[in-house]
Amino acid sequence: MGPTGISAGEDEGCAQDKDKVPSADCPIVGSTPSDKRPSSRWSLIIAVASIALACLFTARRAASTRPDTYAICSKQDKVYIVDAENSQTQCIVVEGAYIADIGSLDSHGHILEYGATQQLPLESTKSIQDAVARVRQYILSTPDVYNNTSKVITGGGWDHTVWPTAGWPTAADLDADSVIRGRPVVLQSKDCHALWVSSKAIEVSLPFPEIVEGGVIVRDGVGKPTARATESDLLRRFKVAIRDALSYGLTSIHDAGLDPTSLAFFKRFLPSLLCFTSPHLWHDLFDENKPYWGNTTHPIVGAGDGRLSARSVKIFADGALRTGGSALYEPYADNPTTRGFMRIDTEVLYDVIPKFLQDGWQVNVHAIGDRANGIVLDVFEASLKGVNVTASRPRLEHAQMMTKADMVRLGKLGVIASIDWSVFMFSLSNSVLFFDRFVGPERVKSLYAFRSLVDSGAKITLGSDFPVESMNPLSGFYAAITRKSATGQSPHGPDGWFPEQRLTRQEALRGMTIDPAYASFTETTLGSLEIGKRADFTILSQDIMTIPAEDILATKVHATVIDGKPVYGSI
Repeated sequence: MGPTGISAGEDEGCAQDKDKVPSADCPIVGSTPSDKRPSSRWSLIIAVASIALACLFTARRAASTRPDTYAICSKQDKVYIVDAENSQTQCIVVEGAYIADIGSLDSHGHILEYGATQQLPLESTKSIQDAVARVRQYILSTPDVYNNTSKVITGGGWDHTVWPTAGWPTAADLDADSVIRGRPVVLQSKDCHALWVSSKAIEVSLPFPEIVEGGVIVRDGVGKPTARATESDLLRRFKVAIRDALSYGLTSIHDAGLDPTSLAFFKRFLPSLLCFTSPHLWHDLFDENKPYWGNTTHPIVGAGDGRLSARSVKIFADGALRTGGSALYEPYADNPTTRGFMRIDTEVLYDVIPKFLQDGWQVNVHAIGDRANGIVLDVFEASLKGVNVTASRPRLEHAQMMTKADMVRLGKLGVIASIDWSVFMFSLSNSVLFFDRFVGPERVKSLYAFRSLVDSGAKITLGSDFPVESMNPLSGFYAAITRKSATGQSPHGPDGWFPEQRLTRQEALRGMTIDPAYASFTETTLGSLEIGKRADFTILSQDIMTIPAEDILATKVHATVIDGKPVYGSI
């Protein structure tokens, strides 16, 4: 999230014209007498509540009576600047689109995928049958889908690990329903690393290879494997994602991997649809079966009035732990026949990562298992020799399970660890016991080891990985500082799950503001409330830096502001 200004409790922020005398309820600190104002247009600094991540919508409100220049204040110094000194102030002034950035930055999310899963959410389903019934109801209640049997139906969020039956859902489960049968259905798993598809979806996707390097095709008893979005589909997904992002106070998002169609969508619709402060898009997913493209495609930096960048490449090293795809040093505790698998040959990593770095790309590698993280660090260590790491800012996405030695190495190399706080909260709620089962009681201690990473000198940035989990930054903030689920529980009691791994509130705040700004090369315009930065911020109902931790999740977003204009709520 970005820097945070906070209007606590009933002390809600109040907007004023800076040329008028503020009321007693809206004191302004740092202003100069009218006859001695400096030549700079910045005569004071604003105080507001912020905690967001990053996405904005075009549905801006019609022009109001609010002046282009105004101040927002709280009665106490509740604006968290998130500068090098972790300063606080009472007021900030917005002039046009600039002053200071305040708002959260989500360093790992999937905008269009989120919109797709929200069309047909399956997260709360209790069984295969429950999920099938949900799909059936969606078809029956959506006329344009019901009347078009060829329309691809997408949804997501199902989690086979919490269903009572063992094994995976199959095409036969979908085809057994008369309403679903004959329709192409593609349902993404909760961790976004497995697809549950209907027979029709398989039919239009054939032929499949016999094997998938770094993956598995689940087949039925006779060997059969158990579809493309239109522009209007993408637009609908985008609107859903941005609507929700604004309501959570998000102001900037790093979209973690776009296919060419999605990237083209963002580039085409940027002028009319986005009021993103700075969506940081990962230009493409690297495909080792296609020619290297880093020297023929050029990074996009600050397009659309500085709102759009696509300067990163995403590479998958392994898969997800819940689906047995993470590459581990030792076998899975619940399946000793496998250590998981790498999704890409190590030789390919040694070949392409130096090339991408030399061609000016930020390299972001998905790595979850300890073996995958170790291998990727080996490659970064070799590739970064003689390279300015501050200029290239490579990232290890998830860094979920690491050895202590690799944590130390991560810090020394300067590689950024992009941590999923929202996935961690889900784990506290649902999967901790499953993780224990997957890797055993000792190795589980190396999962989500936030404090160990920071103490090892690693640079971190925090994100949600939505739609895998909620994009609400308050959830991540709470989880990072308490190591508890949303209900205040943990398998280890009231102190939290491995409480020694908790972050401080200041660390969590920086991990959602200035740290992700650095991770996306935008720290000069975003991430803190400093003069000259964009006026993107969120006003909260409570001071999350001081209230009891158990009250944090009750905090409300009063307003989300982009370029000085409210795009959610009001000021």
